[in-house]
Amino acid sequence: MNNVFVYCELEGTTVADVSLELLTKGRKLANQLGCQLEAIAAGSGLEGIEKQIMPYGVDKLHVFDAPRLFPYTSLPHASILINLFKEEQPQICLMGATVIGRDLGPRVSSALTSGLTADCTALEIGSHEDKKAGKTYENLLYQIRPAFGGNIVATIINPEHRPQMATVREGVMKKEILDANYQGEVIHHEVSRYVSDTDYVINVIDRHVEKAKHNLKGASIVVAGGYGMGSKEGFDLLFELAKELHAEVGASRAAVDAGFCDHDRQIGQTGVTVRPKLYIACGISGQIQHIAGMQDAGIIISINSDENAPINAIADYVINGTVEEVIPKMIKYYKQNSK
Repeated sequence: MNNVFVYCELEGTTVADVSLELLTKGRKLANQLGCQLEAIAAGSGLEGIEKQIMPYGVDKLHVFDAPRLFPYTSLPHASILINLFKEEQPQICLMGATVIGRDLGPRVSSALTSGLTADCTALEIGSHEDKKAGKTYENLLYQIRPAFGGNIVATIINPEHRPQMATVREGVMKKEILDANYQGEVIHHEVSRYVSDTDYVINVIDRHVEKAKHNLKGASIVVAGGYGMGSKEGFDLLFELAKELHAEVGASRAAVDAGFCDHDRQIGQTGVTVRPKLYIACGISGQIQHIAGMQDAGIIISINSDENAPINAIADYVINGTVEEVIPKMIKYYKQNSK
């Protein structure tokens, strides 16, 4: 009762990285609150799924295993969470801000009248004093996210209703195994108690999942370009540099909107979040929306003709010059030294 729950998104029988990241965060929140961490896995052929989930410090795993629970469809999974939460009364529920999470989260929060904060960049536990009502609320979930186009960072709370629900994008939280031999309880539920036959009204006949063309999120080095690259041809320089460094190419929203680079390479609040060992920002001004997606990089190098560009404030090294001047020199240097 009143524990922290994480919905584990599955692709077949593999738990999504974003769910493992949320289990790591959920464990820390549960420790602060002095409660248990529980997880939910719903799909088909889930024998042994606990081996992927338990090492992250899960005290109780709720397994819903039925042939028609994979691939994901809205109604069965929503019914599972709604009915389970009515029984278990969790205080917090976390899920990924993925296509599935963005569909499932609002359905569950609406049915339970609980509220939901989307695309959080941080989650913390704290108190809130409502001076007007003369009340102080303890141990609330601070749901922190950029707002008003990224111009402010908003802290959102839900004092009265439960569960407190939030979605978080992949890469925002760190994924860390707590104990490879962590022992928790596994509960195999009878799916028919939670899902009615009418929930299976949609039947997936065929399904096609296109694999990513790159590994931007997992790259140890990222070379990212902004509007300052000037053109699509300007980005060709970045791809050439990335080839020499065995890196991946990313882009700011301004560069993507201008058509310089494909949308799937966008880094930032409305793109992907990356944590490379080295991040080279080329012609990027550094708006807060972009910084939210790369600020946890190990080393940040900024190449910019504007000495006062906001990104320079968080960069470890700043190269003041035009990208047309600096990047060809870097390519030439690395070519010479890679032979």
